[in-house]
Amino acid sequence: GSLWEAGSRALSEHAVPNKPLNLALCLPPTPTRPTRPLLQPSAAHFSAEWSVGSVSTKTSYKAFSVERVRAHVGLHVGLEGVNITLTGNPVQQLNETIDYNEQFIWRFGQNYAGAYAEALERGLPNPVLYLAEKFTPSSPCGVYRQYRLAGHYASATLWVAFCFWLLSNMLLSMPVPHYGGLTLLITGAFALFSVFAFASISSVPLCQLRVGSSELTTHYGAAFWITLATGVLCLLLGAAVLSLHYARPSALRLFLEGSVNDLESPTKGSSPLILSNPLHKQFKTSDLTISTNL
Repeated sequence: GSLWEAGSRALSEHAVPNKPLNLALCLPPTPTRPTRPLLQPSAAHFSAEWSVGSVSTKTSYKAFSVERVRAHVGLHVGLEGVNITLTGNPVQQLNETIDYNEQFIWRFGQNYAGAYAEALERGLPNPVLYLAEKFTPSSPCGVYRQYRLAGHYASATLWVAFCFWLLSNMLLSMPVPHYGGLTLLITGAFALFSVFAFASISSVPLCQLRVGSSELTTHYGAAFWITLATGVLCLLLGAAVLSLHYARPSALRLFLEGSVNDLESPTKGSSPLILSNPLHKQFKTSDLTISTNL
């Protein structure tokens, strides 16, 4: 018994002679760096740049007044309402600062007509009231309902696209490339649905907008084109992920994880990390001989 204990204690103090310690399998795996699409479909949701128009003109300033000012008038239509700007050129005219930025909301739960009535009571400048009146429910233009419904459906589909965008980030970070690519395709599809929903109002002729002696025309703004580009890019990325998943799955996994070759099976020509300290007693040649007589 005592001889067996002595032998065990000696083996624990003296390792195999001249055998370096290999810590390759003890190292933690290389930290992963998941690749996430730098796209966010909901970024354009709160923008008022879906349909824009501007004009510089000389126009009447206040009701029941013959005074005219030279100003820059801007119309910005978004998914939830319209934004109207009026900036004097120069800003200081008629002994006051002409710099207005007014917003009128038509999303569900908001009273656009009430906001317009409040603007009348505040005595806002004529160009602002004129453009805001064109989008009221009682306006002869009849565009309020179309813009309101188009904005509502475009907003809803954008939020759905945003949810699938978050899901695609999660799946690609796990990584699950097959389902990540599918969710990217769905993200792009819903982003394009929002663009088509807003573009449906193009068939509705907008009343002629004349501010002073100039005509104000509108066109699709930056938010519209950014959303369109985001949808197309998500479709392309989703198709690329799915194609690589079936064609070169190992390359796709390497790209998503940012990892190197598996440390457990080093490739030819590479060497594992070896830590050797010849001064430590573990690496000294054993001079102890253990023998047992039965």
